Amino acid sequence: MSIDVRPSEDAAKYLATDQLVWFGEVTDSDAEQLRLGLPQDQRFVVDLPDGPDDLHSGIYGVRPMEMSLPGGSVVPIAGLTWVGVHPDARRRGVLAAMMTDHLARTRAAGTAVSALHASEAAIYGRFGYGSAVLTHQVDLGRGTTFTAPHLEDDLAGTTTHLVDMAAPGVTERMRACQLAVAPDFPGTIVGSPDFFSLLAHEPPEQLRDKERRRVLFARRDGRDVGFTGLRREHKWDNARPSGTVVVGTLCGDPAARLALARRVVDVDLMGTTKLENVGLDDPLLAWIGGPRSTGSLQTWDSTWVRLVDLEAAWPLRSYEADCDVVVEVADRYAPWNAGRWRLTASSAAGSATRTDAGADLALDVAVLGAGYLGHGIGGLLRAGLVQERRPGAYADLARAMRTAVAPEPSIGF
Repeated sequence: MSIDVRPSEDAAKYLATDQLVWFGEVTDSDAEQLRLGLPQDQRFVVDLPDGPDDLHSGIYGVRPMEMSLPGGSVVPIAGLTWVGVHPDARRRGVLAAMMTDHLARTRAAGTAVSALHASEAAIYGRFGYGSAVLTHQVDLGRGTTFTAPHLEDDLAGTTTHLVDMAAPGVTERMRACQLAVAPDFPGTIVGSPDFFSLLAHEPPEQLRDKERRRVLFARRDGRDVGFTGLRREHKWDNARPSGTVVVGTLCGDPAARLALARRVVDVDLMGTTKLENVGLDDPLLAWIGGPRSTGSLQTWDSTWVRLVDLEAAWPLRSYEADCDVVVEVADRYAPWNAGRWRLTASSAAGSATRTDAGADLALDVAVLGAGYLGHGIGGLLRAGLVQERRPGAYADLARAMRTAVAPEPSIGF
């Protein structure tokens, strides 16, 4: 059966379908979340002939975003989000139809890369997305010591300032700061101005006993050089203050991050600082003496990356080592990527060209997505997810794609 995917024409029906799929509390503010969350022309729906009358059989949306790549380029990406299938329409090809539609539309728009945060890790690999970034959630005690002797001079001129996230101009400052530092931290994803406004949109029913989000800016020479979002949670044990301050991504250069880190572990009435999005090679763990100096440390997948147009995506980033390999790429949902490609990297520049030469490797396009931001993919050969036909060819490819520092996790979208 052919499944038609088309642009949404009914915002209320689109929103109601999302509310059913995600079964969260339905509030009057949800329409504003949709308005800020997804441009009207980036909402897409499926209606099966025998599907529900009052809701869509499936929906998905795309946020226009930018992502920094190894080498410093910041490129447009399609931020896939709001993906949902009506419970009565599952196992009927709706998701596959929507994913195929998304990839075709993204390619037609001239965008080479799609990215997402996976609600369930088992879903998106089969559609060509690779787990490209890992992130830590770290708990630190009040007064944790950070040791970074060679950053102290830069730190001396850095100050920190706490403001309400919803205050005028704050989200604009956040976005400008993230754009400024993104080239130095591959994997950073920067949303549109509306996306940043969405971060500050907190209606009363979402807050209840919660504090409104605040932003801690790091400033140097009169300009913003870093920031993080935070929220404090009250708790008292045995008449002693033991609250938790929940901290988002630390954004900024190393000295700015150090200033922010020292501030968030010294907040009055707090006993624990929970950092929700710390990259694998973020200096924070080195500053405290390693993972056993944390209260706890958990690791999660962050950004998943999909090469929508392999030929266009390959030269957008730089490469750490030279390689020249012929790769047989399997790509069920973007057949224009399937087949043999000569993938080269020389003096940091890459190119991807069609070839009839014999393949050195055979792999799924998801493998290339997993390594696209610099995350190590060498172990996938041992895992049996890559077939090597010329000894050493995969090591050449994995070495070229890997960066000296692991890619930056992104804010959930």
